[in-house]
Amino acid sequence: MLAARLEAGLRAVATRDRAEHEKRYLKSDLQFLGVTVWQIRVAVREQLKEIGAVEHQTLVALVEHLWAAPIHERRMAAVVLLEMRSKLLSVADLALLERLIRESKTWALVDGLAGEVVGAILGADEEATVRTLDRWAADEDFWVRRSALLAWLRPLRDGAPLHRFLVYADAMLDEREFFIRKAIGWVLREAGKRRPDEVADWVAPRTHRASGVTIREATKYLSPAIRDQLMAAHRKKRPV
Repeated sequence: MLAARLEAGLRAVATRDRAEHEKRYLKSDLQFLGVTVWQIRVAVREQLKEIGAVEHQTLVALVEHLWAAPIHERRMAAVVLLEMRSKLLSVADLALLERLIRESKTWALVDGLAGEVVGAILGADEEATVRTLDRWAADEDFWVRRSALLAWLRPLRDGAPLHRFLVYADAMLDEREFFIRKAIGWVLREAGKRRPDEVADWVAPRTHRASGVTIREATKYLSPAIRDQLMAAHRKKRPV
């Protein structure tokens, strides 16, 4: 009933034009109602207010029910729900999250699951979570590999060491898949806001290996002089 009420609320604000645009943009086989992410967040927040405290079992059941229907906005609502109640989750829920990531097949769902939900679990229990992420980082599915990278966004913002992320990044640096290249650069960019020297020191000997999108993202918050030096080395395909 909760999932049905949530879907009804989303349908009430949906537009056909947005549904058609989003389906084309994401190149998805899912159905689209035509609702913004902001509207989904509002709807989920309202439902949570109505039902009050949610136990882990109820959370997982609701997520599973929302996800079961091949409708993008229902699945996005499941992701938002997990983000909003990530404190209820633990390492034991990584199997569920891995399945959702594998079934997502789009950054629009994967990035929230990995960066916010898995990231929250990683931040709370790094040693246990890393055992799973080590496997993800070598997975055949690039969305799973991307998730192993993006899971570090939250912990790094909270001051976690860069080392373990950099091990994954180095192993994937030569990949040609855009979503991997972008993810490496994205995490380095965020780390560069607080630890520019560490990021620069890691990128410098790898400028000949990194893709253009990785370098551009990674150097965004470095000093102009360092950024120019690294970009110049990249263009010449040589390390600094």
